[in-house]
Amino acid sequence: MDLEMFNGTGPRALAYGADEYSFGYPAGVSVVDIVPDTIRELIHPHWSNYPPVNPMWHYLLGCVFMVLLFFSFLGNGLVMYLYLNNSHLRTPANMLVFNLTFSDFLMQLTQYPPYIYNCFSGGVWMFSPFSCELYACLGAIFGLCSLWTLAFVSFDRYTVIVKGVSANPLTRKGAMIRILFCWIYAIGWSIPPFFGWGAYIPEGILDSCSFDYLSRDVNHRSYGLCIFAFDYCVPLATIVFAYVFIVKAIFAHEKAMREQAKKMNVSNLRSNADA
Repeated sequence: MDLEMFNGTGPRALAYGADEYSFGYPAGVSVVDIVPDTIRELIHPHWSNYPPVNPMWHYLLGCVFMVLLFFSFLGNGLVMYLYLNNSHLRTPANMLVFNLTFSDFLMQLTQYPPYIYNCFSGGVWMFSPFSCELYACLGAIFGLCSLWTLAFVSFDRYTVIVKGVSANPLTRKGAMIRILFCWIYAIGWSIPPFFGWGAYIPEGILDSCSFDYLSRDVNHRSYGLCIFAFDYCVPLATIVFAYVFIVKAIFAHEKAMREQAKKMNVSNLRSNADA
């Protein structure tokens, strides 16, 4: 391949909106052309239609994710430390919160460092094909586990706020069953690509890996639709359902308090409480 330097006068340069700059790429090159040969076989042909990204964006993303990694590590680490070192915080409801924090912590630990390394090492996936699949699989496991944990946290708040004393309180056994469900369910939906249903491939500007949502055959489409339906729509619907009724319960409670205040000749609940 003739590596004539990209002089910024072609249509690909115009796509960047800066035709006076050179990004150091040959004329007509696509983002797929700059990835290592070992990983190229995993890349969907769709990405051959796009030019390489201005290296500035890779460095910028790398810096942003370094900051996110620091604050995520600090925040999640602090929550886990407080939970593990304060027995009065280890309630059934907080077990779900701890599981969410732990899952998010593992997510940042496995996803951020490789991504940051790729950003500062050429802006494309620099590891082996298997590491790409493993990276995407771990991201799927921790992401799905966190999403389902959020759904269970939302439903727990629904039972406490909406149902009140009429609901069965969450027990440690109940919380543990929910946590085990989150992990088993997430793992169960994340490993099929290793056995031929669906796939994990490089995506976007090719510095990370995720589900193959571009292939249009039945195999990949069916897996993608099932993931979307059972691992996104269902927990999202649970969260929306819970918080809709929580908000309705809060407004109903406030309305009842105002009506009670009128009967007691209290003009302003808030000012009366402050007094």
